[in-house]
Amino acid sequence: MATSKSKLRYSVRSSSIHSKGLFAKALIRKGTRIIEYCGLRSTVETERNKPVNDPKNPHHTFLFELSDGSAIEAGIDGNDARWINHSCAPNCEAIEDDGRIFIHAMQTIRPGEELTYDYCLTVPGRITRRTHQTYACNCGTDACRGSMLEPASAAA
Repeated sequence: MATSKSKLRYSVRSSSIHSKGLFAKALIRKGTRIIEYCGLRSTVETERNKPVNDPKNPHHTFLFELSDGSAIEAGIDGNDARWINHSCAPNCEAIEDDGRIFIHAMQTIRPGEELTYDYCLTVPGRITRRTHQTYACNCGTDACRGSMLEPASAAA
């Protein structure tokens, strides 16, 4: 049975982090599987070679890379999970399970709180100051590392 929008634990609204965000409508307990990240299935290579969707913001995408080199492009046939913003101090995590991505609560999330996870973005080529600026973080947390890119210690 499909869940109606009124029974969902979250809603999409304006975010101070970036554009739109996903916000808890009700208490979400730690460990809860909140939503699956859905969209068009493709490969990372195919998606990176496509023309940009928004010339004013060419690095904004709804692309989620999976461990096998495939990708989910939530800009096409995606769901509300595409609105979950990055944070360096996230309250959610993305868990890959059998080629699917699920967003889980890392802590109890109160009504009105924005759902976030650490994007840990990877980009091809050398990471320069300009690359860091291109992928600047706007989470505003005390733990902010200034970038949505994967931390250097994790990439090594």
